[in-house]
Amino acid sequence: MKKRILSGIKPTGTPHIGNYAGMLRPFINNIRTSENESLIFIPDYHALNNPNARRNLNQLSHELAATLISVGFNPDECIFFRQSDVPEHFELMCFLMNFTPKGLMNRAHAYKAIVQDTPEGEDPDIGVNMGVYNYPMLMTADILLYDIDIVPVGRDQRQHIEFARDIAGSVNAFYNTDVFKLPEASLEESVMELPGFDGRKMSKSYGNIIPLFTEEDELVKLYKRVKTDSKAPEEPKSKDNLIYQLYMAIATPEQLADFEKRFLGGGLGYGKAKEELAHIHVQNFKNARESYHNLLKDPTIIDRILENGAAKAREIATPVLKRVKKTAGFF
Repeated sequence: MKKRILSGIKPTGTPHIGNYAGMLRPFINNIRTSENESLIFIPDYHALNNPNARRNLNQLSHELAATLISVGFNPDECIFFRQSDVPEHFELMCFLMNFTPKGLMNRAHAYKAIVQDTPEGEDPDIGVNMGVYNYPMLMTADILLYDIDIVPVGRDQRQHIEFARDIAGSVNAFYNTDVFKLPEASLEESVMELPGFDGRKMSKSYGNIIPLFTEEDELVKLYKRVKTDSKAPEEPKSKDNLIYQLYMAIATPEQLADFEKRFLGGGLGYGKAKEELAHIHVQNFKNARESYHNLLKDPTIIDRILENGAAKAREIATPVLKRVKKTAGFF
């Protein structure tokens, strides 16, 4: 029997190879190989807590959708939509608030992190808006609205699924019936966390990203900044080397095998390896880059894809919300 799987990707910044290696490539491969029903959404309301996203929300949503489609994601293989196009998310969140203890939200990782970082003597809630505080509530609604069986998550996100199960269980117990299906978390243990050119986690906040779709001359400059040790060209290198990790993220299996012989076995210096990185990057993403820019020239194409997906999503969401409201006595 097919299971229903939900995944969301926030539109919060310039697509870079860290996104591609750690999230997009595994995500696309999972959809291609899965026999289950997948719902993939852009949680633009969740992104409002990112200051950059708050100012450029429509553009960033278009960029994310264009990136996904350009690197091989097929919207016809799943239900692909934008959160803000399905108002049932927000109505269900309001319903769920009445079954959620404040103490549960106090334990949310994002909220606790802000409180713990507050300087001594200041109000611990000074940096907290209700979007941050209610973030797990909206995520719970995102999940329960579609009778989801499985939600793939990283280890740091497992708490959100636990919250969804707790809240759904409270509603089910109160009405003594299975109003909501209890979702299961699927831990993504093998997600690759790619370092930036300075060795830290690749992140826009660190200013160390390598954009997925950028000009070759800019890529050459960025890859030249990759930190290396003092090994001579003829010396063997390690797989822990940052150049190798970056190459592994963008190369085909055949390209990687050839590179390994020359780099890990000794004979290829860092300068030449960085030049090859830039060349392979341009070569392997040439078609995707053209597709990405063509889609952004006419974002109405992206909007139509997302609107069609939202219509399919609402075919599932509307009956679920109707079931909830009927159980609660609204009609």
